[in-house]
Amino acid sequence: MTALIALVGCSKTESDTEKPQAGSTAAMTDVGDVAPALDAYHKKNVMQLWQRPGLSDRDRSLVTVAHMIAGGHSAELPFYVDKALDDGVRPREISEAVTHLAFYSGWQNARAAIPSIKNVFDERGVKESELPAVQPDLLPLDQDVEKSRDDDVRSDFDAVSPGVVENTRDVVFRDLWLRPDLRPRDRSLVTVVALITNGQSEQLTYHLGRAMDNGLTSAQAGEMLNQLTFYAGWPRVFSALPVVKDVLNSRS
Repeated sequence: MTALIALVGCSKTESDTEKPQAGSTAAMTDVGDVAPALDAYHKKNVMQLWQRPGLSDRDRSLVTVAHMIAGGHSAELPFYVDKALDDGVRPREISEAVTHLAFYSGWQNARAAIPSIKNVFDERGVKESELPAVQPDLLPLDQDVEKSRDDDVRSDFDAVSPGVVENTRDVVFRDLWLRPDLRPRDRSLVTVVALITNGQSEQLTYHLGRAMDNGLTSAQAGEMLNQLTFYAGWPRVFSALPVVKDVLNSRS
């Protein structure tokens, strides 16, 4: 647990006094007293959402946890991290998703997620040996693909910000993306979720294409969008839909 503790230097900040039903959070337990119609939609639609085919329970949990981290919804995280672990997401994958999403949704959102995740890990007895190494043996780099990507970025932006170009190459694509504890397909998936969550659809073409190169299917992409309608909101998803449609059509 050292890596998680050292990142923010904090301990538990909230108690888990009540386990909510599937697809809900602690914040939903009193919703009927405030917005009974919302409670009805939740029971009828959101809970059924988790039963749909198209995404495995594991993937659906990973998508939702990634959305919570990327959107800064740390109060919602304990339930969904707990559920993700039940659904087969390993502690090292959750830890690696936090690290990855720091680069794609901001350091502050990743750091804000740490106390809630640490609470769940502590309750589960997650050991430091179950977390990713700080400096693991990296996955092999596809030299041709990376050279093409780097050449494009340098030609467009080297005169504008050489530091961004260098860090994109050396830190992001030749280090972060090659860390082995989140497989490339899942790393791409949480990246796409972060972009949709934060309304950055202009970045989707490259990253959704990369996700599909890494094994994400069109059916899984479609169901990911459906999951995010209830969690990120309809406008975010509808802003992403035209881009996703273009990517799928270009690959069909």
